[in-house]
This record gives sequence, C-alpha cells and structure tokens, in this order.
Amino acid sequence: MTMKHALLAAAIGGLLTTSAQASLVISEYIEGSSNNKAIELLNTGDQTVDLTAWELQIFFNGSQSAGQTFNLEGSVAPGKNFVFAHSSAASDILSVADQTTGAGLFNGDDAITLLNGGNVVDSIGQIGTDPGSYWGSGDITTQNHTLRRKDGAAADNDPSNSYNPADTFDGYPQDSFEDLGAAGGDNNTGGENPDAPEMACGAGATPISAIQGNTGISPLDGQNVVVEAVVTAVFNAENSLNGFYIEEEADDRDNDDSTSEGLFVYSPTLNVEPGQVLRIAGEVVEYYGLTELSNISDSVICGTSDLPAPAVISLPWASETAPEALESMRVTFAEGLVVNDNYDLGRYGSLTLGSGRHFIPTSIATPGADAAIVEGMNALDRIILDDASNQQNPATVPYPAPELSASQTVRAGDTVQDLEGILDYSYSEWRLQPTKAPSFTQTNPRSSEPMLESRGNLVVASFNVLNFFNGDGFGGGFPTARGADNVEELSRQTAKLVSAITALNADVVGLMEIENDGYGENSAIAELANALGENWNYVNPGLEQLGNDAIAVGFIYRSDRVETVGEAATLATAPFDDLNRQPLAQTFQRLDSTDGVTLAVNHFKSKGCYDVEGPNADQGDGQGCWNPTRTEAAQALLSWLANDATGTGEEDVLIIGDLNSYAKEDPITTLTTNGYTDLIASHEGEQAYSYVYYGAAGYLDHGLANATLAAKVQDVTVWAINADEPRALDYNTEYKSVEQQASFYAPDAYRASDHDPVIVALDMNIRSAAERADLNGDGRINGRDLSRFVLALIFGKASAPDYDINGDGSITRHDMFTLINLLRGR
Repeated sequence: MTMKHALLAAAIGGLLTTSAQASLVISEYIEGSSNNKAIELLNTGDQTVDLTAWELQIFFNGSQSAGQTFNLEGSVAPGKNFVFAHSSAASDILSVADQTTGAGLFNGDDAITLLNGGNVVDSIGQIGTDPGSYWGSGDITTQNHTLRRKDGAAADNDPSNSYNPADTFDGYPQDSFEDLGAAGGDNNTGGENPDAPEMACGAGATPISAIQGNTGISPLDGQNVVVEAVVTAVFNAENSLNGFYIEEEADDRDNDDSTSEGLFVYSPTLNVEPGQVLRIAGEVVEYYGLTELSNISDSVICGTSDLPAPAVISLPWASETAPEALESMRVTFAEGLVVNDNYDLGRYGSLTLGSGRHFIPTSIATPGADAAIVEGMNALDRIILDDASNQQNPATVPYPAPELSASQTVRAGDTVQDLEGILDYSYSEWRLQPTKAPSFTQTNPRSSEPMLESRGNLVVASFNVLNFFNGDGFGGGFPTARGADNVEELSRQTAKLVSAITALNADVVGLMEIENDGYGENSAIAELANALGENWNYVNPGLEQLGNDAIAVGFIYRSDRVETVGEAATLATAPFDDLNRQPLAQTFQRLDSTDGVTLAVNHFKSKGCYDVEGPNADQGDGQGCWNPTRTEAAQALLSWLANDATGTGEEDVLIIGDLNSYAKEDPITTLTTNGYTDLIASHEGEQAYSYVYYGAAGYLDHGLANATLAAKVQDVTVWAINADEPRALDYNTEYKSVEQQASFYAPDAYRASDHDPVIVALDMNIRSAAERADLNGDGRINGRDLSRFVLALIFGKASAPDYDINGDGSITRHDMFTLINLLRGR
C-alpha cells in the first residue's frame, strides 16, 4: 500500500467521525527551486468537497496577518487530490495543477493555513514566528524540500502552536514532483491494475528512437511508455540536473541517422549507475524543447552493459536541426574548440564554444545580407559547455580546473580539449554536459601592457570605465544610480582602474561612463585623477555637468607631459541634446612642443531597443536600434570639428570614444567617407575587437584620425584586458561567496571594465624651427640648406615632414621664409 493509500485509509477509518463528513488535508508541500511551489490537498472524506468556502492563506516572514489569501475553485472527489501551484512552475507541476496563481507564493519561512468557512482545517508552520530560513531539520525542512504527509498523520488546525514538520511529513529532495497529483501515489485505487506496464526484463519495450522521432517534438509526447536501455550518465545529486541519461544498446538501434538513441530521465530520487541496464516506465514529456521521460511509475535493473561508444562530432552543425539526431546521446568532439563567451561562467558554470572565434556580423561585414550570413554561420557554430548543475553561483566554478580564480582564468580565445559528455538541450541552447573533465590551453594569454611597436612621443588612450561613480565623494551616498554599490566596491573598482590606466602609460586618456557629477574636488573624475597620482589632472569645461545623462565623457592627462591649449568645448544641440551624450573636445600639446592635436571624446547612443519605433527601431540589418540617431551624431561631429571646435586653429583631429557602432555600420562609414581613417582597422585589421557581446567580438571603441593627423600615427592597438575576461573577476561582490570575493578579485588591470582600452601612438613634431632648418645635417644653418629646400621644391620632392620648417603640419612657401629668416639670424 502506498503512502497516500495508507493516508486515505487511515483518514476514512479513524479521522472522520461520520461517513457523511468530507474533509481536506494538506497531503504534499513543494518548496522547490525558482517558482516550483505547490500545495496538494487530499479529500479524506467519502463525499465530494465543493471548494467555494475553502481558502489558502500565506503568512510571510513571521507576520501575524495573511499576506496572500487564495480562494480555491472547483471541487475534489473522495480520495482525490487538488493541486494549487505557481503559474511559472515546472511543466511536471503544471501538468497536474488544478489551480494556479502568478502571485508570490511561500518560502521556507512562511506559514500556510488551509481554511473552510474561515476556520483553520490544516496548517504548515507557526503564525507569528519567523524561524529564520525554515522549520525543521535535516532532510525534513520547509525550505528546498518536498514534504509528503505520513500515514495516518492528523491535521494541524492550530497554526499558533510550535511546529516541527517531522511530526506530520516525510522529507524528499528539492524538486521532487513525481508523486504530485496522484491520490494513491500512483493513481491506483488498490488491487491489481490491469493497465500496469510489463516490467519483465527483455519483454517488449518502446525504442528510444521511436520516442525521439526525427523532429523537435516527440511523436509520443504525453504517452506512457516502457523503455529498456543502458544508463550512460547520472546527474541527480543535489543541485544537479535531477535525473540521468539512457541510451539504446547496439542491437536495439534503428540505424536511422536522423533519430536519436538517447533519452533524459527526470527522476531526482531514483538511484542508478552508469552501465546499468534499466527497464523503466514513465510518461514522455517535452520540457522546454528537451524530450524526456518523466512521472516515473516503475523501474527494474536488468543487469549491466558496456557504455555505447560516443558519437564523434564537430562544429559547425550541418543545419539548425542537426543536433536533434544526437539529443541526450554520448558525444565527443573530434577537435578542440575555442571559447567565445565566458559571461555566465561565474553565475552558471558555463562557457560558449565554437570551432573558431566569432565576430559581430557588422564588425566584419556590410549591414544587411552580408551581415546576416555571418550571423547564420555563428549560430551554427556554437555549443555551451555546461557543468551538469542547476545551481546558480556555484561555490566552485569548475573551469578551468581545478577552479576559476583571479590568477587562473579562462579567456575568450582560449581553446578547450577533451570534450566528452552528453548532448543536452535547455534554455534554448545545445549544451555538453561533461562526463570527463575538459582541458584548457591559454591560446589567448594575458599581456601585462599594451603591445605597441612604436610609442611615438604622444600616446592617447580611450577607455570606457564602466560606470565609475563615487557616491557623495566623502565615502558615502551609496548606492548610486550606477556602478559600485558601496564604498568597498568603489575601492575595488578604483584599484583595478588605476592599475589599468597606469599600465597604459598614456599622456591623455579619454573616458566614457564617468559619473556626470561635475568637476569639483569631490567629483568622480577628480577622485579618479587623484587616485592616479599627483601628475594627473582632468579637463574642466567650466560647466556644472556635461549634459543631463547620468554618465558623461571626460579627459584625464599627465600634466607633467602635456598641457591643454585653449578652452574645452562641447556640443549641446541636437543630436547631442538627448540620447547621444555630449562630446567633449580639447586641444593638447606636449610641454616641449607647439605641435598640438585636438581630441574629441564621445559616447553615442547605445543599441538597446526600448521605447523605440520608426526608423530608430531595429531594421533587421544587424545595426540594432537607434542607428539613425548615432549616424546623426557622426554627421554633426564632422561639421563641428571641421569648423575648429576648440577655436585654437589646430588642424590635427582625433575622434575617440565608445561610438556604440561597429566598424561597418553607418556612423563609422559616415566618418571614414568624410576624411577620417579608422585607425583600428588600418593597424589591427578586420578582426580587431574591444568588446564581446553574446559570444561575438567587435569594436565599439574607436580611434579615427583626420587626414593631417593620420601621417603622424605611429601605431594603434587594443589592449585585451577586459572583454576576454570572465565578468566574475570584476570588482563587484554580489552573487559571490566571501571566499569568492577574495579569490576572484585582484587589484590588477584585468576585468577593470567590460570594454578594452584603445591606444593611439602619435609622433608629434618636437624639433625647433632651427633644428628643422638644418636640412643637410651639418650642425648649422647655411646656404646649402636653402639650396636643398629650393631644389626639392623645384623637383617636387619637398613633401616629406623634414621640409616642414615652421612645424605647422604642411609644406608651403612659409617654410622657405622661415628658413631664410633663420639664415639671416632673425
């Protein structure tokens, strides 16, 4: 007799005082992961119960008053169940639910009462008492467990008394649903069941290939079947996948390459081992795209067998549906794969892999049809290396072995070998649940400083500092709108940014995502400059703040190396009055030179698609939302800078910043077709990147030089310290244990932000006019120098920088006049 049969019999025989009485008790309580919450009621009487006068009430966190009251609906026949569940619960719960709600349900520290006509009939917990996290102990607690009523246990109609669930219930692991909704535990009413499945080993069984079929949905969805196959992998430990995989032995396969021979069995409590031949009865269920066997009713071990050899596979997939033929089967990859994304490594223990590095389509291809081809290729060339766990923020992040830390990282671009496991499908992604530990090779190692072949004599950097906000500037005022949540996080963030900016060894750094809180001594930009040291200063444009956005652009610079020329300038009119942040322009020159450069730092509108319609909506060409708004910003920037934005007369211009546009998109081509050179493309190539988004790399951060400055550019690089690193290594402390807050963090440059800095090395003219006038190099200015200049002018050779005597960036007759005056000693 099952537990629920025994409970029903005991209730009818002893708890009821008259055969005419009808009563409900709480027979099962599920406090599972996420919204897997349910209460099962059992009619222990001999008459149908009309639920019109029945209610469930939830008392949150020790409250004396009900936080939720649910009026129950329908009726419950004698000996039958009624299941009340959350509407976002797992399909196994919803498939047996009689009533659902989208409202918040209970946690382990909340009391629950079942009422009839306002009178408490049964209860869980103690009203007015906050137990901490749960009532009970060991395996029988009201948190992260399923509780099922013991045989003959009486109802608890006094919710104010002390409470111990072990007095009434047996405990089961989290997310145990297999008994839910079955009045007798197996939907039987006693005696022999003529429809019971044949469980004799070797008897007829449904082939797994027939269950899987050759489409995404099983042709037997919703049907009860018996399967006999070998167990290939077991993942039913706590916080794992709550089940195991089985696969047909060789003699039972259909030899059809389009149908899978593997199947996932959802059963958190069934103890099996790989290599066992298992005969099992259950229901075929489609769970968010994965065909599985659930609601297990019976199982028998039928000996052991060698595991089937894993299928040898490779990426990219031949088609979008190709993996279906291998769903839930053992597989091994013929070659190592490349890490394309590690964003979820710390949170979910997973990595996105491909046969090669993936790039944002519009970073390497023209928007539209060409970009769509790249996107399609990327989609066929991906798999998630998972950790066979449902746990978020695991205590040990398994990759790279033995675990992730600040000094032991796995970067995008690294390679993974020894990939063997089960091909799984969940959360709309194909995944490898490993059955052996993969190995990692650091094919994209860290570098301790930017790799420049030549640093020239003036280095400019562009750096998105990922919401550097400093509270009120006195160590308080947290949390702010963005960035660090408290002074501890700010300290950690500052240390990383200081390490990164110091290692840039730049003379001027253009900043994006600095808090827009002005330029006083307690502002964010002042705090960052002060943290870098006494030689650092920042540009103050003389405004209270730069526009109305929470974040702004700015400049910090080495005052012992460079100086500002003239005043800083900004553009507050459309399209910079809304959406695009206001740009900031400033002319700089070395302390030992009169050869200056005007820098314009920018942060265009992001690609996020919210509150957008019309031309600014996503046009499906790969450029995302707000593309016209960003293009208008590029056009306005061109006009502004062409008209001497800083009023200094300086001709050399360098546009830097996060333009939220990839290399082939309209805003960038607007600039490059109007006289500006994309310095990253010309020096780093088409596959350069500064940012990784959903496993694809590209550069949103730019350096663009106008024609007069382009000749002075010595080298350009992107320093890959952020985009390739796991976000778990950043300064934030949330979603990390105390141990991880220490082990994941280091006050170094890596993951100081989510964007990589861009570095531009320039060779500015620092020679005096007299030094430049000595054309023949004999140490003095004489007629031979003048003759050399005139001959070069006559024969068209006076085009090299050596003939720019007055240092104004161009070669004209004024250079000859300067030389003559020097010759005369003027």
